[in-house]
Order: sequence, then C-alpha cells, then structure tokens
Amino acid sequence: MPGMRIAIVTDAWEPQVNGVVRTLGRTRDQLIAMGHEVLLVTPAGRRTVPMPTYPEIRLSLFAGPGVRRDLDRFEPDCIHIATEGPLGLAARRYCLRTHVPFTTAYHTQFPEYVRARAPIPIAWTVRLLRWFHGPAVRTMVPTKAIQTKLTDRGFDDVVIWSRGVDTALFNPSTPHDYGLERPIWVYLGRVAVEKNIEAFLELDLAGSKVIIGDGPDREGLARRFPNCHFLGYRFGADLANHLAGGDVFVFPSKTDTFGLVMLEAMASGLPVAALPVDGPIDVVRHGETGILDEDLKAACLSALSLDREACRRYAEKRSWRRATEQFESYLAPRVLETASDQPASS
Repeated sequence: MPGMRIAIVTDAWEPQVNGVVRTLGRTRDQLIAMGHEVLLVTPAGRRTVPMPTYPEIRLSLFAGPGVRRDLDRFEPDCIHIATEGPLGLAARRYCLRTHVPFTTAYHTQFPEYVRARAPIPIAWTVRLLRWFHGPAVRTMVPTKAIQTKLTDRGFDDVVIWSRGVDTALFNPSTPHDYGLERPIWVYLGRVAVEKNIEAFLELDLAGSKVIIGDGPDREGLARRFPNCHFLGYRFGADLANHLAGGDVFVFPSKTDTFGLVMLEAMASGLPVAALPVDGPIDVVRHGETGILDEDLKAACLSALSLDREACRRYAEKRSWRRATEQFESYLAPRVLETASDQPASS
C-alpha cells in the first residue's frame, strides 16, 4: 500500500504503562517503517485532570478545538480512534461533522471494568459504547472471542486486529536472579481491582509470588499480603530479565480483551496459568504454552511442567509487523470510492 498520512487518536499514552500504550507505540513504529507518516493525537501537552479512582490516567479537558486543529493541520488520509475518552470523543465528532470515514478499536472491556468499580449495570455501558463505535467503518478487536461478544451485543463491522511481541527484547537468555524460594510465580500488569489480582495472591502455593507493576491497589494489597513481593514498574531489558527469571506467569484477569503481557511472558520462556476467559482462551494454547482452568491453583501447578522452549517458539510467530499489516488493511481512506461516485454510463 502506498505511504499514507495516518492519524491515531488515543487518550491512553505515556507515561501510562499498559498494553494499549505498548500496542499503539509498536504499531506507530511499524507503520513508519512501512513508509507511512503517523500523527499520534494524545493527552501530551494538553490540559488534563486525573481520572477519579485512577489518578495515573489523565483526562483531557476541552479537547475539541485542539483535536480539530491537529487533524486539520496534518490532513490525514486515514483517522483511527483508539480510545473512547475525551480525545476519542472529540475526534469522533470531528469525523462526523466533516464526513470523514474513521475506524475505532475496542481495547478495554469498559462495561466489565466499570462494573468492578461501581454498581452501574453492564447494559448501560454497552449501550454507550455501541453509540460510540456505531458510525465507524470498522471496529478492531484483538481476538475472536471479543469479536463474537461485541457482535452478540449488537456492534457492527467488527474485525480482528491481533497483537505481536518484541522477541528481541523479551527472551530467556538473561534471567534475573531473584534469590527467592522457587518456584517463582510472576504477575505483570496494573495493580487494580479489575485485574482480579487477589485471586492470585490468595492462592496457597509453595515458592514465591512476584508482582511487577503498579496501580491504585498496590499499597493496600502489599499490606494485606506482606509475604508477596511487589516490585513496582520495571522497564526495557530490566523488565524482560525479571520475567525470564520466573517459573510460571500467572494471569488472573477476567476482563482483558487480549493480555499482551502473556505473549511477553511466553517470549521470555514462561508458561501461563490463567482462567478460561476472554483474552487467555485466544492467546494461550492450552497444554502447550499454558494451562487454562477455573481452578487457578491447579492451572499454576500444571503449568510448571510445560516446555519453556515451546512457549518461546509460539511467541516467535507473533510479530508486530504482521499485526500492523492487519491494522493497515482495515484503515478507512479519507476518499471512499463507491458505485455512486462513478460517472453514470451513457
């Protein structure tokens, strides 16, 4: 495909540390390497306020004029709206007012996330998200399970945009020496209620539990589980080495759309123990790269016996280039050629 000017609008961006930010950063890098020009419209440089109950996330204020100015100046061939926050809403409004086609992505299961934090019916949030994504030419989701869920909930034109992993960074070659009793059970991700971390921390498992990451619940969980090791954020090679130093990666979440950290763990040679829910059921090959079981302890113990090299081989097949080619193929060009655009035959 010839080089295009691609605008990606996202409320999730650095310094946030999560799978959405990593996915968009890798996708941007790959698009540029493929010959495209990319504009990221993010909260950086804008007036923001902390999100209630989650101050790490900053919400842009009065986003409309700035988003409109950025997009007018860039004159994109394609507009992709990655998140449903203030910037995403401003970009959606811009596209509808200017009759510019756009695509969206469903990175986060907001109905389930919101329900975990407040007594708001899932159906209410689903209705709001269906309104948000409805005008999009396509809505991109990371797995077949999420595609089916959204289709069943009345979403249209839902397509699968998968994920990749940096196997040069995440590899088993230099494992961190924790100096802890083995086996070492590792969790990596946000430390927040929607991640169901307590289900992991409460397990009666021999060895040591390591939690890499941060979030609003870290302080409280560290007090409740003083025998667990909360390391906070790790980055780059240091993060990769800490992953490689574990024995099993434990993913207790019930609300993720994908779970990029599972691929990063596999690339580091760790089998995954997870619940058989959205995300893991499409990312983990049960009995090969991990174990899926409603009994998370049983999944952990069974995963110990899996072949670490098989996990690595599976991850090596999941490149960011391949995932970005998927993304590129779903974009909606600014000028859509339709039968009505063609001159009538005489």
